[in-house]
Amino acid sequence: MLQQIAPGLAASNLPSWVPAPARHYLAHTEVGLSIRALARADGCHASTVLRQIRRVENLRDDVLVDEALRILGKSLNKTVPASPLLEPDAMTANKNPLAETPDEATLAREGLRILRRLCETGAILAVAADMDKAVIVRDTGDGTNSRTAVFDRPIAQAMALKDWIACAAPGRISRYHITPSGRIALNQMLAASENRAVGFAESQTAFAEPESGWQLRDGGNDTTDHPSRRVRYNLAESPLAALARRRDKDGARFLSDEMVRAGERLREDFELAQMGPRVAQNWDRFLTGSVHGGGTAVNGVEGAAGAARLRVEAALRDLGPGLGDAVLRCCCYLQGLETAEKRMGWSARSGKIVLRIALQRLIRHYEIIGDAGKMIG
Repeated sequence: MLQQIAPGLAASNLPSWVPAPARHYLAHTEVGLSIRALARADGCHASTVLRQIRRVENLRDDVLVDEALRILGKSLNKTVPASPLLEPDAMTANKNPLAETPDEATLAREGLRILRRLCETGAILAVAADMDKAVIVRDTGDGTNSRTAVFDRPIAQAMALKDWIACAAPGRISRYHITPSGRIALNQMLAASENRAVGFAESQTAFAEPESGWQLRDGGNDTTDHPSRRVRYNLAESPLAALARRRDKDGARFLSDEMVRAGERLREDFELAQMGPRVAQNWDRFLTGSVHGGGTAVNGVEGAAGAARLRVEAALRDLGPGLGDAVLRCCCYLQGLETAEKRMGWSARSGKIVLRIALQRLIRHYEIIGDAGKMIG
């Protein structure tokens, strides 16, 4: 192991998400360890370490990768003489270069949200040299862009270093897309959230009462016949994204940008509402028309998750049965229109009309509460 030749390497305050090639690169370029020493420590051939170091060096043309390596390199230079890497108590006078660098949990949480957005059709991640934030924008198909997420630049730096995103068009404003490695990481994070079974919306599973376990939604088969089937959906786009590209007979888009933003806002609230401690929140009562019952949306839950639950409940109550069913199934559970029509007993091709009416009402709801056009991300 590397700590055998560099005692502070494994115990340093470098984030645990830093990949092994980047650690080898930093140990070689910043600490001065030889390639053969690194290879002996990891039990691999020296040529393997050499290829890793060369690959990371080539990646420094990417502005986000270069920034991440410079920040990590500064932390290695601020060490005590006994250790090549920074120990937690070694920083005394200067600010820790890693103060704003995300930890493993933060990167996993934000990465799940961001990678899902990047899987949507026409989505890119954009960063500029003078911006301390990164944004995800999506091409709406008519020459305009819709912003779907905003997050801190260090998150984007970490994602680039882990090869989850790659720069498609470097320049004053660099544009990034999701890589195959990013898609694999996204699938792993979705599977992990399902396995933890603590109520995260990323598994697209409805909340149920604690004693009844998970009640699964969508997937093509009736949940009563297959109670153990996990929900899978097309990560490339949501039902709204597919409908937004359709045009009616006069050439106008079937869903306006305002309708898509309203649906995405409800989806973000729905996801945020389920990221706190698990509570007895049962969204199924909105699918049965019992929208006026006293829920337990925020019992024992404080902060953003509790406020998001209240916003989702208020929106669904305002829409009422039918319209509330449409947005909850299509915007929150990401069910396809054909599946929603079958579950609700509607006639074929009627779901898109109901959904459009529901989104118009949802826009009106956000306008009334003074929250129109706002997105959480």
